[in-house]
Amino acid sequence: MLTVKDDYLTPEAVAVIQRAKDLAPRLAERSRAAEDAGIIPPETIADMQEAGFFKVLQPKRWGGYEMDPRVFYSVQMELATGCMATAWVYGVVGVHNWQIPLFPEQAQQDVWGDDPTTLTASTYMPTGKAEPVEGGYKFSGHWSWSSGSKYCKWILLGGLLPKKDGSGEIEHCTFLLPRSDFEIVENFDVLGLRATASHDIHVTDAFVPEHRTHRTNDHSDEGCLGRETNPGWLYKIPFTQVFQRAVSSGCIGATDGAIESFRKRAATFVGKHGSKTAEDVNSQLVVSEAMMLTDQLKLVLLRNFQRIVDVAQSGDKMPIEERLMQRAQAAQVPKLCAEAVNEIMRACAANGAYKSNPIERIFRDLHVARGHIANNSDTYARSHGAVMLGLPNADPFV
Repeated sequence: MLTVKDDYLTPEAVAVIQRAKDLAPRLAERSRAAEDAGIIPPETIADMQEAGFFKVLQPKRWGGYEMDPRVFYSVQMELATGCMATAWVYGVVGVHNWQIPLFPEQAQQDVWGDDPTTLTASTYMPTGKAEPVEGGYKFSGHWSWSSGSKYCKWILLGGLLPKKDGSGEIEHCTFLLPRSDFEIVENFDVLGLRATASHDIHVTDAFVPEHRTHRTNDHSDEGCLGRETNPGWLYKIPFTQVFQRAVSSGCIGATDGAIESFRKRAATFVGKHGSKTAEDVNSQLVVSEAMMLTDQLKLVLLRNFQRIVDVAQSGDKMPIEERLMQRAQAAQVPKLCAEAVNEIMRACAANGAYKSNPIERIFRDLHVARGHIANNSDTYARSHGAVMLGLPNADPFV
């Protein structure tokens, strides 16, 4: 039986997680203005840069910390207790510092050669059209949901290419483009996660050299040429196992933030009929169940990544059944967190609907987070269930 260990919590890891915890109250103070502005403020990006958060998954040779992924998600959860939109941007931008090291060395030099703190945005929907030309591809397309792109000088975009094995089948490919080659179409006007500024991206006939492409689901050394210069075990983890948690783990921290806000509110709030929230038996049940939920979700996250790390370090391959189970568990996180915060909102009663109540923003953020394709809990649970019942795996990312 796997015992959850904490050996990844080195003094350096503990320090970076503590910096995230210390920043969270300031993020909470900025969260309303960030939502109204439709973007997290520049000082928040500066704070995260100064604290070294974007270095957590970046190779040491590029000035990063090259830490265990559990540190990355711990930082994300702490940030989310103050502002889920900030944690979302951190997750989807910061995790790119793990994928860029898989690209050939020249691509890494392109992005970080002059400034290793350069940030990269993304949208992986395979809507890009790539036409082979000498030395690379002519690339065009339109993509939605590129969080934090205004703060990024590079972007990772999804497209499809024929497999190199000559089978005629197609596979997902990630194309890396500089800011001069893509347009940000400012159209992000949605229910929640408004401060992520997840605008559309448009590209017309950009040239993408071969070295700035990565066959996303090819986990072999031949498919991840960056391992020649980044040989550490961190960069041997399959793509999906790292990325699937970048859009779900913040939901756990946001739920913790909702719990804390509700506890503070309940300590003093008296309703119009003279009843105290703290004495309401339904409120007592709601807060306890939500706390039990986030405790369980964190335990599963840490246990699963201990297994992922052990496999990466040993060079083994995790069975498909286990990978599908982990995928389904990650996707279910936003669903469960949204359900818990639904109940917390209900316990806030009518006055809880005002925007002065931070829980209502968390409520909306969580429901938008559920819409991300990686958080489609029904699809990934069915994929896992089908394989467990003897059918073939239908998920190309697993």
